[in-house]
Amino acid sequence: MIKHTLHACRRALSPGLRCFSQTSGGEIIEDLFERTGSAHLTKQASLYVHWPYCLRRCSYCNFNKYIPREDNDHMMTECLQRETETLLQLSQVSCITSVFFGGGTPSLAPPSTIAAVLETVSRRAHLLDKAEVTLEVNPTPVGKSKLEDYWHAGVNRFSIGVQSLQDEDLKVLGRDYSSHQALQTVEEARRLCPGRVSVDVMFGRPNQSVKSWENELCELLRVSDDHVSLYQLTLERGTQLFKQVQAGKVTMPAEEVTADMYQCARRILHQHGFLQYEVSNFARNNAVSHHNTSYWKGRQYIGVGPGAHGRFVPVGEGGVIREARTQTLEPDVWIHEVQQRGHGTRRRIRLSHLELLEEVLVMGMRMTQGIHHKHWELFSPQLALHDVFGTSIDVQELLQRGQLILDDRGLRCSWDGLALLDSILPALLVELERQISQRLHRDHHCADGQTKRTCNPR
Repeated sequence: MIKHTLHACRRALSPGLRCFSQTSGGEIIEDLFERTGSAHLTKQASLYVHWPYCLRRCSYCNFNKYIPREDNDHMMTECLQRETETLLQLSQVSCITSVFFGGGTPSLAPPSTIAAVLETVSRRAHLLDKAEVTLEVNPTPVGKSKLEDYWHAGVNRFSIGVQSLQDEDLKVLGRDYSSHQALQTVEEARRLCPGRVSVDVMFGRPNQSVKSWENELCELLRVSDDHVSLYQLTLERGTQLFKQVQAGKVTMPAEEVTADMYQCARRILHQHGFLQYEVSNFARNNAVSHHNTSYWKGRQYIGVGPGAHGRFVPVGEGGVIREARTQTLEPDVWIHEVQQRGHGTRRRIRLSHLELLEEVLVMGMRMTQGIHHKHWELFSPQLALHDVFGTSIDVQELLQRGQLILDDRGLRCSWDGLALLDSILPALLVELERQISQRLHRDHHCADGQTKRTCNPR
């Protein structure tokens, strides 16, 4: 059963960007970058904005979040705007294709903060008219009451963290709402943004059975919109839930039970018209998350806010290589750094060609469509997918088992293979590293030979 690839982590550590052309019915008909080539890789990006505050910490959560000690919404808004300006200037992107407000609990942020950040984006780069603007929402009565204000501020997609429809489970998880309140929030979000509401639900919860999970999922699908994200509850060291399990106060389902839950959910969602387009994401009526798809497609994205991650080329500094950037974690320190120098970037790592390809591979294989040849060629024009994986004994074994597919379309997991992604990826990564190393060795050897022939002509 996959573990990390089903982990509830929207803040993917891979670059992100995709432009979509749409028909009147919303059908995606083209990936602009695969049509126009790698020259456009640095021209556009998606934007992730992190709101770090929560009113309380859930029992299972180890995300970068903080309980606010004072009302500093105005200061946080100003700093989010300023860092957005600075990083847009550094990236020199001409277009932002999607914006995602995550957290923390971004539905605690004033709607004016959302509007201010979007205004800053529009002022510094072109924000597409139909750009997807997503806000994560904690389905409390307060969160529900602000949805219309967020919609007026520019949000056109809501991601509702329902997690469970069992009130006792919500208490164990440390959530601060009831199942009834969660369903009311979903209903209000659907009224404002029909067809653009995503529901997050968690499986593998303490004492959960496959049957209870099946019943719960069917109940949820009676009220949900056209997008569902499944997340397997993962014990994180240092969390309250981890300590409870260690002390024997809470019992988690066995791994084979959670594996059955995952397969059960895939079947039920399919029966309700949902297509699985990524390892933990399902959509009908083509209501895919464009922002998250940009991560999985390996495009640039800019991370703003405490602890946010980004992947982009700092063209404004004369950079030509993509960097992995991490912003300062602690909000008060981040605010001080933004006020002092315009941004709170704490770490910058220039990605080697191998590291970039590893991210493209890991994130691309999460999608059911996998990695198309043209898409891979954008990042690896001289080493095709068949060159990398076509002769590998380990890959051939995965192909023969029917877990992996390598054909004229590209490289992807089969239906069964996608559930085993964590066990498939290591073999692919080892083969990628081996092929890149061999390529570098050959190039170096050829360069030495060319030098000798030039210096010692016959």
